Amino acid sequence: MLSFRTLARSAAPRSISRMAAASMRQGAVVARPLAGAAKATTVHNTAGGFQMLRAASSSFSTTAGRRAADGETDDELSAKIESEIQIEEEMKAGEQEPSSVKDFISNSPFELIDTPGQEVVKLVRTFGEEKITISFSIADINNFDPYADEAALEDEEHAAADSNNGSGSSGKLESDDLEASELDEEAPAPINLSIVVEKPGKTAGALNIDATAQDGNIVVENLFYYADAKLARLETPEAAQQRADVYPGPPFGSLDEDLQVLMERFLEERGVTQALAVFVPDYVDLKEQNEYLRWLNNVKGFIDA
Repeated sequence: MLSFRTLARSAAPRSISRMAAASMRQGAVVARPLAGAAKATTVHNTAGGFQMLRAASSSFSTTAGRRAADGETDDELSAKIESEIQIEEEMKAGEQEPSSVKDFISNSPFELIDTPGQEVVKLVRTFGEEKITISFSIADINNFDPYADEAALEDEEHAAADSNNGSGSSGKLESDDLEASELDEEAPAPINLSIVVEKPGKTAGALNIDATAQDGNIVVENLFYYADAKLARLETPEAAQQRADVYPGPPFGSLDEDLQVLMERFLEERGVTQALAVFVPDYVDLKEQNEYLRWLNNVKGFIDA
């Protein structure tokens, strides 16, 4: 993506230089009809020569307008995007769908709802009289900084080196940083989950659990209760505003440990398991690649239209 943006930025100076060259060419073209205008005065008058000059200038302006409308960088930009599309398609053809994705889709009780062109993916199922909806987004993979922890470790290394005055401990910290960096590059991005549990027909309320799928585990962060299930689903801006006014409850980690364990078991019974924790990051990675390829094709189609 960065190479495409770099191309778009670097095209601007070249376009300006071409515009300057076009202006120079325009001046040359205007100069030539003057001789013709002087010659025409032998038949017509000076005003007639001026009219010939104006007609020549008008003809040039029409041609320049068409060239400007077509865009001088269009072909170059389209070719670059086509190159990016080919690279992405080759990468996609050379990769196999992760077994975690295949197994989960084949064996999970959840129905996968993935709308092309949309960032959010949903998993929906029924559990007894409950309706369970799990939402996650590919935005998390784009916002993930794999080097954030590495930077923090480097800060710790410098602090330790200063406190020890170079006593030799910095060498061990540097080795630890390298290992942590390698692990960070291999680990998938943590993906946020919004888990909504409803009981349609029995109660209007709903539970909303915020959790994270990371390193093959589900980490529960917050547990909310809403008297109106619409607030949990955030279907409208009004619902989002009303939700902000509701008491959210204490942080999940501050609850009694037994209560935390029972809540985690409650989620496991409903399919929020380790298999889900492995599936979500792998599926987000696949979807992000598909959406990027779709985006490239859409942009190219617009440029070429």
